[in-house]
Amino acid sequence: MSAAFPLGRIGRRGALGLLAVAGAQLGMIGAAAAAPATRVEVWKDPSCGCCEDWVRHMRAAGFEVTVREVADVRLVKAARGVPEALQSCHTAVVGGYVVEGHVPAADVRRLLAERPQARGLSAPGMPPSAPGMDISGTPYEVVLFGGADGDRTWARH
Repeated sequence: MSAAFPLGRIGRRGALGLLAVAGAQLGMIGAAAAAPATRVEVWKDPSCGCCEDWVRHMRAAGFEVTVREVADVRLVKAARGVPEALQSCHTAVVGGYVVEGHVPAADVRRLLAERPQARGLSAPGMPPSAPGMDISGTPYEVVLFGGADGDRTWARH
């Protein structure tokens, strides 16, 4: 018998029980690690480089992103109900919400966790400091839009 693991005290059945519990816990950790990524579908102009940078930002944050290149993204925005004042260069859909423009991945995660009654989030225009634009120093807001109480600030960056 080893002094490091005194089997005599817990017996073989106890040791097997410990191994079973440890194996189950490792299985749960593996299952959590293997959980599918949250899917994001993005519509963008084929020549837009900043949209590609935002897609990389979302992928780096663990999202599974599918890109749809379209000649006229305005049609997608209209179909998804994005108000003209909140429009940006690309439009995405995730978890039933619209994500317009360069919204940070953390704001999207919060949206999916809190699930507010709204159409989605927007980083209106093309804020220089937003993910994918990456020119620091310019504050911007992310707007929750399409809710019963109207549009409101979701986050300030």
